[in-house]
Amino acid sequence: MSIAPLPTPRRIVVGLNEQGRSCVQIDGPTSAFGGSHLVWRTDAIPADNAHPGDCPAATFNFDVMHSGGSIFMVMDFSPNAADFWHATDTIDYIVLLQGEVTLATQTGEVTLKAGDFLVDRGIVHSWRNTSGAVARAAIILLPAHPVGKGRTV
Repeated sequence: MSIAPLPTPRRIVVGLNEQGRSCVQIDGPTSAFGGSHLVWRTDAIPADNAHPGDCPAATFNFDVMHSGGSIFMVMDFSPNAADFWHATDTIDYIVLLQGEVTLATQTGEVTLKAGDFLVDRGIVHSWRNTSGAVARAAIILLPAHPVGKGRTV
C-alpha cells in the first residue's frame, strides 16, 4: 500500500515595502528538505526583521540547527521509519498538526495526536510513527544550553 505524501505547506511572510509600509513579501510553497519543509530561519537571536528578502538560506542540517539562530519548520513523519535517537542543544516547540506519532525517551514513551503540544528541552529521544499514515508537526527550534551530556547530532 502506497502512502500519499501530504501537500507542500504554503508560506506567507510579511515585512515592509520600499515606502516603509507593511506588506506581504512572500506567498508561496515552503522549501522542502527530506521529509521536512523550511518555513523560516534566522542567523541570530534577536532576529533582524529589517532584512528585506527571504530567510538567509533555504537549507537545513544539524550545524544550522546549532548556529545560534532560530528555525521554523514543518516535519512529516513517515509510517514505519527507523528510529533515530538524538539530542540537540535546542529547545523545540512542537505542535502535532495531523496524524499520530510516539515520542520515545530513555525511560518511557508518549503518543502525540493532532492538536497536542510538546516542549522538547534537548533530551535524548526518538520518534516513531506506527499509525499507517503520514503525520505532520510544526516545529520551532531555538538555541539552548546543553542538558545532560548535550547534543548527539
